[in-house]
Amino acid sequence: MSRTAVPLRVDDLSPFAKSLRHSLAGHDGVPTHVELLNMLARAAGFANYQHVRADAKATGRLVAAAAPQPPADLAQVNKAARYFDASGVLQSWPARYGHQILCLWVFWSRIPAGASYTERQISDQLKGWHVFGDHALLRRAMIDGKMLSRTVDGRDYRRIEQVPPPELSPLLAHLAARSAA
Repeated sequence: MSRTAVPLRVDDLSPFAKSLRHSLAGHDGVPTHVELLNMLARAAGFANYQHVRADAKATGRLVAAAAPQPPADLAQVNKAARYFDASGVLQSWPARYGHQILCLWVFWSRIPAGASYTERQISDQLKGWHVFGDHALLRRAMIDGKMLSRTVDGRDYRRIEQVPPPELSPLLAHLAARSAA
């Protein structure tokens, strides 16, 4: 099992060392692994080691969100838009994988963040977003594409939060403009 690196940044080493020395002096015997992790975290100004991990995870998300996006491929946007009608309903399943993924991103954007669905609920939503009658194909493709997660028993479906491709925003704008016209 691989481990995720958890960085620990300390602004000033001297107060960190003093705080750590004080914690170690007040401890009976050699601290366990978890006790030492918590001592290091408190010396760095955190409540405990879990606080350090949560901070590192949040920082990673912010850095990823702030990273510059490559320009959108507008030719791909136009090709993917052809598969949708004026009301934003998918008319046919694209043959090209790149177009399929971009169409699935449109569905991903329509699923509310943090919402939990049963298999029937997610299937009913997908049925309303296409007309070619294979909602199971769409559901499986979204799971395979890491856009949806589900529990092992298949009872709970959730949108996986991530940064979408740069083509999604212009595609959604194009579909919205077409439906408004």
